[in-house]
Amino acid sequence: MKAFLVLALFLAAAAAYGHGSSYVSRHDHNEGGYAHHGGHDDHHIDYHHHPAYKYEYGVHDPHTKDHKSQWEHRDGDVVKGEYTLDEADGTKRIVKYSSDKHNGFQAHVERIGHAHHDAPVHHHGHHY
Repeated sequence: MKAFLVLALFLAAAAAYGHGSSYVSRHDHNEGGYAHHGGHDDHHIDYHHHPAYKYEYGVHDPHTKDHKSQWEHRDGDVVKGEYTLDEADGTKRIVKYSSDKHNGFQAHVERIGHAHHDAPVHHHGHHY
């Protein structure tokens, strides 16, 4: 939860600075993956509650050229997600992943575009 709040604050600050746009969306079906039952006096925590959540975020900053997004869904023991990012070499990386108790973690990585490498800049003068 703290990491989510830090990410949300960071993205809000970056957007307020005027460099680009970002978004964060989170949908929990329960608080922190645990179900709380009863009134204020009952502090029972069900550690076997069915975990389920959805979240997504994205950054599009034309000033820094930072473009990325991610989404993930969990329903019980099944997790599916995808993230994309623009690499420094001009390509775009797309990673689609899933995880469940039968197949374990599976990831498919795709790279779109052709890598562009700038020629190194040589400075003449004193070397320290």
